[in-house]
Amino acid sequence: MSRFMAQKLAALKPYTPGEQPQGMDKLIKINTNESPYPPSPMVINAINAAAVEKLRLYNDTECTALLDALARTYNVKRTQVIASNGSDEILAFAFNAFCQNGAAFPDITYGFYPVFAQLFGVNYNEIPLTDSFEICLDDYKNEAGTVFVANPNAPTGICLPLCEIENLLNQNKDRLVVVDEAYVDFGGESAVTLLPKYDNLLVVGTFSKSRSLAGARLGFAMGSEALIADLNKVKFSFNPYNVNALTQLAGTAALKDVEYFDKCRFEIIETREFTKQSLETLGFTVLPSKANFIFAKPPKGYSGDEYFADLRKNGILVRHFSIDRIKEYNRVTIGTKAQMQTLINVTKALLKEKKL
Repeated sequence: MSRFMAQKLAALKPYTPGEQPQGMDKLIKINTNESPYPPSPMVINAINAAAVEKLRLYNDTECTALLDALARTYNVKRTQVIASNGSDEILAFAFNAFCQNGAAFPDITYGFYPVFAQLFGVNYNEIPLTDSFEICLDDYKNEAGTVFVANPNAPTGICLPLCEIENLLNQNKDRLVVVDEAYVDFGGESAVTLLPKYDNLLVVGTFSKSRSLAGARLGFAMGSEALIADLNKVKFSFNPYNVNALTQLAGTAALKDVEYFDKCRFEIIETREFTKQSLETLGFTVLPSKANFIFAKPPKGYSGDEYFADLRKNGILVRHFSIDRIKEYNRVTIGTKAQMQTLINVTKALLKEKKL
């Protein structure tokens, strides 16, 4: 740390992204929950030479076309939507703006939540998941701070039904609930339908997963007009040009291609179930997932970190976490059917080699 770094940030533990190996084309990379499919052809057509030529101009700070498309897609008013440089930016805005009474979130969830809390000096409470890695709503009854819930949760993939999100909202109408729906398109039920009833709800989404635009960095949020106005105040005080021109074009085009969107996500869901069943047949414990990944524990006698390392040696990259409660599990992103079949074949060979 330099002598110029603010002392309040000295103990900050930054978020650790998944490995992004370079120059390893033969590696099966299923560690960061990216889509195995390219963006919609409409996206590719939208980012043309004419669009690139216009990069000499500043982008639209209002994200007009993109917000119009989001509002139509999710059946909300345009004044109820904000776009951002990835959903992480929206989450950062929310921690900065809405946590004067603190924050609460599960102990096993998206790793950026405690980082944002520390960065913005927010007091927070990490509430343990149950032994089956589920959220117990009763544990949140007395929490006054803003509640952050990833639904489906990461890295477990477990999803709360909409009725439980509504119960969470009803626990305290004066407490904001932020529902992070990065993976909702793979089998979950969006809380957007609850927005007409609850002004204490903020729904956060991303184009990174189901719309194959992870590298474009595009997120969004929907809530009451007052909440969105608050977020815009933060945005225009921080970076009015937060969503670049090409990303706005890409996002708008992606929303138009509903057929391609459905095709890709349904294929991922089908492949997820194939992978889950195949690993369970081999003795793995696999949590029920509504995301584009599964959370899997090898059979007894084969540790999570050992399985991770063995896959890596065989050209397959998954995600392992060293946290005690989940160190025996690995998060496996769902790739193509062929990639997942390779994972199963390699796993069978590893189990045979270890006589398990």
